[in-house]
Amino acid sequence: MKTLLIFGVSAQHGTGYNVLQTVLTHYPDWRCLVLVRHADLAYQLTQQGVQCIVGDATDSEAVEQLCKTAGEQAIIVSTLGGTTGNYTAQRVIIDAAEKTGIQHMLLVTSLGCGETWSTLSLRAKQAFGQSVREKSLAEVWLQTSSLQYLILRPGGLLDGDATGQGQCYYQQEVHGFIRRRELAELIIRKIENQEWDNRAYSVIDPSINVER
Repeated sequence: MKTLLIFGVSAQHGTGYNVLQTVLTHYPDWRCLVLVRHADLAYQLTQQGVQCIVGDATDSEAVEQLCKTAGEQAIIVSTLGGTTGNYTAQRVIIDAAEKTGIQHMLLVTSLGCGETWSTLSLRAKQAFGQSVREKSLAEVWLQTSSLQYLILRPGGLLDGDATGQGQCYYQQEVHGFIRRRELAELIIRKIENQEWDNRAYSVIDPSINVER
């Protein structure tokens, strides 16, 4: 039985929420723990058999307690978004994982992070630059930690059903979109196949063509 410790579960359309629901639907024997900000969401998820702690990912005590509860064999999945505080929260999570003996983490950031910054248009840098820079800092903190990791950098996120066409690209310039459900299913496949190669991948669905 796998144990997933998921950060970033909030609104029902978000990637973290889709990851959680994918696990609950297709892998009911997996154990899921989440940190959420709101008690009403915690209650809803508890009814689905999810272990919840209400708190904030920048709270080192809450995050460390959740990591201890999850256990050393847990796999962390972080899909945290936001413009400010992303790096701080991811650093707290990574530090807590190391402190409590957790060894694996899958981090979701975005296209434009790290060495792909130069591929962003000026318009994109102006609109999302702060968020991308925060996420890039988080990537570096993970890459220089003791954890085995996988970093996924999705393109533009869309709602809708999964297509089964999502693709990962290593050290290639790509642009495009992917549906959150598709990304969630791809994340679970990576975990199931234990693809911990300490690399960062750009992720898009080439079958989707959306006017920019």
